[in-house]
Amino acid sequence: MTHAFMQLLLATEHSEQDAGAEALAFAMAQRCGLPLAAVLPIVSNPEYEALAPQLAAHTEAQAGQRIQALLADAQRAGIVLELQARRGPEPYREIVDEARARAADLLVIRRRGKRGLLANLLVGDMVRNVVTHSPCSVLVVPRASRMWTRRVLVALDPSTADMTPVATAAAIAAECGLPLSVLCVTEPAADAMQLAERALQKAWSTGRAFGVAVDAVTRVGRPHEQIVGAAQQLGADLIVIGRHGGDSLSRAWLGGVAQKVIGLAEEPVLVAVTSISPPGANA
Repeated sequence: MTHAFMQLLLATEHSEQDAGAEALAFAMAQRCGLPLAAVLPIVSNPEYEALAPQLAAHTEAQAGQRIQALLADAQRAGIVLELQARRGPEPYREIVDEARARAADLLVIRRRGKRGLLANLLVGDMVRNVVTHSPCSVLVVPRASRMWTRRVLVALDPSTADMTPVATAAAIAAECGLPLSVLCVTEPAADAMQLAERALQKAWSTGRAFGVAVDAVTRVGRPHEQIVGAAQQLGADLIVIGRHGGDSLSRAWLGGVAQKVIGLAEEPVLVAVTSISPPGANA
């Protein structure tokens, strides 16, 4: 079977907040029999090192300890881990550059954010920048998350013809033997409901091309609330959303919906940016 993703890259600082991302990346590599690469960003710049050499040395020593601990964890899990430490003033740039250098098609990273009243407090700055600029799909993982085993939910923008998020979700569901739910959140107006229905019909056909069981759901309300609520009510343990409109997360699907879903969901959230074709599409 062709895997939904072939080049996995884990971004981690091997902190307590990274535990979920590391566990899920290990589980994906084990289940799919794929190699796993990891990047550990280290904050560093020449001015910092010149002005505070002792602090810089301490940072390097701590990074070395984290690297050895992560390699030991991978060895215990039976994972062949290719780990790269990258130094620079902005960790997200090192992560994005490593993803680009490795031609990764999935980047796994912690959420790090905490629940709060404002959406921009729900996701850490580093994570938000990684999702914004990543050249590939990004899986954002809450600390307590594990590998999905129940259902995949994909949230579809009813105004777009792009079925990339649906195809991505369907490929994952097919590989894991899981059902797929496609959700359209719309307004109650008749024309909006018709638009959502047409989008769901196309999404249903896209999902069925992967050989998975697909159910279509329409909801009315605030998109991020309906997406998070649907995942809980349907028992989905993976949420897939799309990103388009350039490389800015602020222009992701329906504006700030992506940030709010990532920040509020208890499940891992996959932000899909790569194209996946149904089996046999290129035959």
